Amino acid sequence: MEQFRSNAHRWGRISLGLGILISFALPIYISFAMGYHPGFQMILSSLLTYGAVIGIVWFLEPIMYFPVLGVSGTYVAFFTGNISNMCLPAVASCQDAVGVAPGTDKGEVVGALGISAASLVNKIILIPVILAGLWLLTVIPESVQEVFPYVLPAIFGAVLAQFASKTPVYGLLALIIGILVNMAAIPLFAKNVLCIVILVAIMLFADSRKNKKYQNA
Repeated sequence: MEQFRSNAHRWGRISLGLGILISFALPIYISFAMGYHPGFQMILSSLLTYGAVIGIVWFLEPIMYFPVLGVSGTYVAFFTGNISNMCLPAVASCQDAVGVAPGTDKGEVVGALGISAASLVNKIILIPVILAGLWLLTVIPESVQEVFPYVLPAIFGAVLAQFASKTPVYGLLALIIGILVNMAAIPLFAKNVLCIVILVAIMLFADSRKNKKYQNA
C-alpha cells in the first residue's frame, strides 16, 4: 500500500498539474491571442468576490472527503469532479457492496476503482447528452424539470442514510447539528466548517468516554 500510495501521489500530481494547465490554456488564449483580456484588476476583484463566498470549500472539501476517498480516490475524484453527487455515492456503494469499511486499505482501493468506473460511465453518457442537451431540454416536460433542484439534496440524503445505518446515533446527531447550524444566523461560508467541527468534537469526546469506560470495566 505504501508503494501504491506513492505512485498515486506521483501520477496524481502530474495529472492534476496537466489539468490545471489545460484549464488555463483557453482563457490565456482568449485573453492574449484574441485580445479579449478584461484586465488584471477585474480578474483579481472577481476572484476575491468568488473566494469570499465559497473559498472555504477549497480547503474544506479535501478534508471532508479524504477519509472516505483515500489518497488515490482523492486525486481521481478532484480530477474528475462531481465529487458530492457522483464520486462519493459511487465509493459508498462499492464499499458497501464489497463489505469493506471506509478509511481502510481495502476501502481505498475499492473506492478508487468505483470512482474510476463511475467517471468512465459518466463520460460515456455525458458526451452525447451534452451534444443533444438543448434538444433534450425541449423534450423533457416542465413538470419533470421542476424536480431537478431536489436531485442533489436527495443524493446527500441517501449517502447520509447509508453511512448513518452503521452508526445511527452519529447519523441522527449529524442531522440535528446540521439543521440547528443552518437555522442559526451565521455567515453561509462558516456553516459547513462549524457543522464538521462540532460533530467531530462530539464524536471524539464520546469515543474517549467509551474507551475510558471499557478500560475501567
